[in-house]
Amino acid sequence: MFLKTLKLEHYRNIESTSLSFTDPIVLFIGQNAQGKTNLLESIYVLAMAKSHRTSKDKELIGWDAPYSNLGCLVEKKHGPLSLQIQLTARGKKAKINSLEQRKLSDYIGAMNVVMFAPEDLGIVKGSPNARRRFLDMEIGQVSPAYLYHVSQYQKVIQQRNQTLKEMQQKPKLADLLDIYNRQLAELSAKILQKRFQFMARVEEWAREIHGQITQGRESLSISYENSLPYEVSMSNEEAETAIYEHLTGLRSREVARGISLAGPHRDDLHFHINGTSAQQYGSQGQQRTTALSLKLAEIELIHQEVGEYPLLLLDDVLSELDANRQSHLLNNIKDRVQTFVTTTGVEGLYHQTLKQAALYRVSGGTVMQEA
Repeated sequence: MFLKTLKLEHYRNIESTSLSFTDPIVLFIGQNAQGKTNLLESIYVLAMAKSHRTSKDKELIGWDAPYSNLGCLVEKKHGPLSLQIQLTARGKKAKINSLEQRKLSDYIGAMNVVMFAPEDLGIVKGSPNARRRFLDMEIGQVSPAYLYHVSQYQKVIQQRNQTLKEMQQKPKLADLLDIYNRQLAELSAKILQKRFQFMARVEEWAREIHGQITQGRESLSISYENSLPYEVSMSNEEAETAIYEHLTGLRSREVARGISLAGPHRDDLHFHINGTSAQQYGSQGQQRTTALSLKLAEIELIHQEVGEYPLLLLDDVLSELDANRQSHLLNNIKDRVQTFVTTTGVEGLYHQTLKQAALYRVSGGTVMQEA
């Protein structure tokens, strides 16, 4: 897929801009806090209907503005798609080819993106929450129903936690807790099925890519740490039964703590290099190579799933990679993936491909293309 136009109105510090793209690589150049990342974020929002930086949509609306409009035209193998999102204090509207989508899950997936930012370099050694968010956002792009199940799961967890706290004083709420246990078992089985399927495919790609970057010196493996008794070999009915029984057995401990102690919201990923924990013992270089392998694996998986390469958004990440990792990243995407890059300057960018990119200067929310 290829992003042909991007139009923004009252988006963060960008009052108004209308950009057209004809090149496979686009560089947004400017000093910090000028709006470079806002441009990349807007592309992400048009794809995912939410920001990767904040959960509060109102922060995306320009200062003192009543709304923010985002629009783009993306060329896909079956033809062009026009995408629009309007943000107001009352909520958001998402449109595909001018038709408003009743559910956001019907909108997400129309345009696919992979975002790679400096914080993603810490996904290996960062918090489990960051890794769960990575799973949810990436699976959601190729399986919108998954996002719906995660949303429902979060609602049930919130209600269940409230019931667990109230049961410390009102034991008679046990029947209500049992209802939540059954709902949680059903949703957990669906979420875990998708997560295990996704990670098996990501690991296959990431292992191969990691081996290429390290010239065969390192072998990467990824494991999913599950807090529920779920096995890939289980049928959906078997999984739901096993999870329900496990949750029932946790009742006394959970009531005492007033919180749900098991479920997809407690799970984690573990990365191993040559059999050793990359989180605990990996060098910074090994952890960065692992994160890079993971992002490149995402690109291949989306291509395999939807039949097209996603857009790649590199937010000031190239300056964090040495020449070898920069070269591997750019060689992998060359002539295949339209890529948008933010940077404070071209110094330290080693790859020949970047010298052929379209350049846009960003200053104070204004974007100007260089001739």
